[in-house]
Amino acid sequence: MPRLARSLVSALPLLFALQAGAAPALPDRVILVGDSTMASTTGYGDALCARFTPETACHNLARGGRSSGSFRAEKRWDEVMGLLRDGAGFRKTYVLIQFGHNDQPGKPGRSTDYVTEFPANMKRYVEEARALGGVPVLVTPLTRRSFKEGYVRNDLAPWAGTVREIARGTRTPLVDLNALSLAAVQAMGQQEADKLARTGSNFDYTHLGPLGAERFSSIVAQELVRKVPALSASMRGAQ
Repeated sequence: MPRLARSLVSALPLLFALQAGAAPALPDRVILVGDSTMASTTGYGDALCARFTPETACHNLARGGRSSGSFRAEKRWDEVMGLLRDGAGFRKTYVLIQFGHNDQPGKPGRSTDYVTEFPANMKRYVEEARALGGVPVLVTPLTRRSFKEGYVRNDLAPWAGTVREIARGTRTPLVDLNALSLAAVQAMGQQEADKLARTGSNFDYTHLGPLGAERFSSIVAQELVRKVPALSASMRGAQ
């Protein structure tokens, strides 16, 4: 047998071994946890999911009217933990957590105590996601688009500040959507900001129509790429 042929034959076992060991890279998974400003049809969550690559699993589990307390009380967090326990098919599972709107006073069955319950709830979500192998990402609440004397009324500032403190204290990545959305809405003014709302009888200064969902999902996606670089490969156009 010629020397070249013998060399090729002897190399075949090594080639087969290398091929067998080169398993395809696992995809990432993203789980969205929050209220109506993130939920389907009223928030930016579905538009954010559409910004990930097709192989990236994105579950929008945000639900309207939920607070950091009622989301858990209604067993919706149990669904998140079930997904985390079944995460063997994914490289990483990122859990985006955004509450604040319904934690505010005056909402029976939803409000939480700002000083004790809200921070404890948010910190517990972070700890439990990590314990099950997830990567928690805290998101400050989306601003409302209500103006007074030319300025956006940021009545969610205290809740956003608490989330920032928890992110620092637990070393959790933070998407400061409150600050980013506030700046964007202030810059565009009331007339343009009104175009981001749902139309007709559903119009309000909190929830989002298609234009609002696109605008704020873009802001969140850009900040995710900056704050969680490992996730950028799973984002369309971010590679």
